[in-house]
Amino acid sequence: MQWIEFGVFTALFLFVSVLGFLATHWRRAESMQHLDEWGLGGRKFGSWITWFLVGGDLYTAYTFVAVPALVFGAGAMGFFALPYTVVLYPLVLLPLLRMWSVSRVHGYVTPADYVRGRYGSPLLATLIAVTGIVATMPYIALQLAGLEAVLRTMGLNAGGLAGHAPLFIAFLVLALYTYQSGLRAPALIAFVKDLLIYVVILVAVFYLPSRLGGWGSIIDQSAATWSGSDSGGSILLGEHNQLQYATLALGSALALFLYPHSLTGILASSGRKVIRRNMVALPAYSFLLGMLALLGYAALAAGVEPIVNGATGEPDSNTIVPVLFDRMFSDWFAGLAYAAIGIGALVPAAIMSIAAANLWTRNIYKEHLRPGATPAQEAKQAKLASLVVKFGAVLSIVFIDPQFSIDMQLIGGVIVLQTLPAVAIALYTRWLHRWALVAGWTVGMVWGLWQLYLIPKDPATGEGHFGGSAMPLSDFSLFGWQPLPDIRTQIYVGAVALLLNLLVAVVLTPLLRWFGAAEGSDATVEADYHATEAPSGPTETAEAETSGETASR
Repeated sequence: MQWIEFGVFTALFLFVSVLGFLATHWRRAESMQHLDEWGLGGRKFGSWITWFLVGGDLYTAYTFVAVPALVFGAGAMGFFALPYTVVLYPLVLLPLLRMWSVSRVHGYVTPADYVRGRYGSPLLATLIAVTGIVATMPYIALQLAGLEAVLRTMGLNAGGLAGHAPLFIAFLVLALYTYQSGLRAPALIAFVKDLLIYVVILVAVFYLPSRLGGWGSIIDQSAATWSGSDSGGSILLGEHNQLQYATLALGSALALFLYPHSLTGILASSGRKVIRRNMVALPAYSFLLGMLALLGYAALAAGVEPIVNGATGEPDSNTIVPVLFDRMFSDWFAGLAYAAIGIGALVPAAIMSIAAANLWTRNIYKEHLRPGATPAQEAKQAKLASLVVKFGAVLSIVFIDPQFSIDMQLIGGVIVLQTLPAVAIALYTRWLHRWALVAGWTVGMVWGLWQLYLIPKDPATGEGHFGGSAMPLSDFSLFGWQPLPDIRTQIYVGAVALLLNLLVAVVLTPLLRWFGAAEGSDATVEADYHATEAPSGPTETAEAETSGETASR
């Protein structure tokens, strides 16, 4: 047991937990019994708060633990996250501005709310909500895996369920302050999290090379290590994974702001100018991500070995960076670094659970179970749902053990990408028929999940399921027909599933119109997508929805 490291970690963890509970008094609202207040922080976060909130939401344990672990195990493939975050912000800027405006005008809290208004389809909105919840589960699980890796490195590595006990305790604290303070809690804690992360990483990227002979020597040692092993890692991409790298980067960029938690941070901002400023400033985190990825090479050069998980008996690749810090830093600074990683997991986990709870409350509970729910009842239901979501994520940790924890996020990406036609494309055109969107979603989801199921955890033996997110083109099949039987080039499953989704939607749309299938009403008008603030009262909102329905008819 590393008592000094554990002491520093515990002190900082308790500090941010207290902040989480006190956050309910920060920018205090008249009442927290409303989703706008509990789930969106009153929709009034300015540029700085939004920058820390969205940054804390997007740059998670995925960044601090999973990406370096992938670089450690696979090499160049792990750097897909850099082009992904480079193309991301210019790609999503204009769609996010339109989503913020139409959501502010109509009071939408979730992307499924928008789909419900755009297409007048409760079924399609429910599918979008369920997709968002399911896709968020493994993403929260990834955060908890990062937190558990830190605890394991400090000596909390028992077998069986006892090995997960510290995680359950951390989960309970997170659940309680999220229940009380809503989105204000992670927004406030994000300030502390980002400060710690920047300090730790800036020290690491300058101090570690001085101990290991410089970055040139580190990369040379990494290449030599891989050349003498059969791990499959490489400094350069191979002939079979270049397409995987490109589709993974683009698919991840398209998926990120389809996640409900990403949109939650955007909808909580106070205006379109705030979003513009953040899309310019957020790439600063991409620089941080690149430096973090290099730690995978540093761990190789330092001869780091992952800790064996006491619960499963298998090496835990998530412990690569914590073990590197334990070996290279003093105990007190290692404890500081562990706290940065742990808090970096708690902030996004809180936002993700809030976003999933908003989806459940607005688009399942209120839509189907209690249409007459009051704002206070909605807020109560969302608080309870956030607890259930976190519990589901903990179960994911216990029962799903992919080769790399980053696969949890990539699997979630395959799922959430299937909402792109109904959410993102709909911001610009309503040409796709609502029933064609349902059919496309079904095909993309079923095929994508089936393909993910077929990917083995152990490629050498072919055993297990949900072992990753890439498939060889030779495995691509349409009703038993394999058009590329001898091509071993890998591709991201999510990219293929999305193409099938779009193909079905585009082909069925004119057929459905030819048969006269009902299109549903559109509650939005073009002016809604450019609004800079909400209408002054409910009467104007109702008039806007009425005019949208008239225009649709």
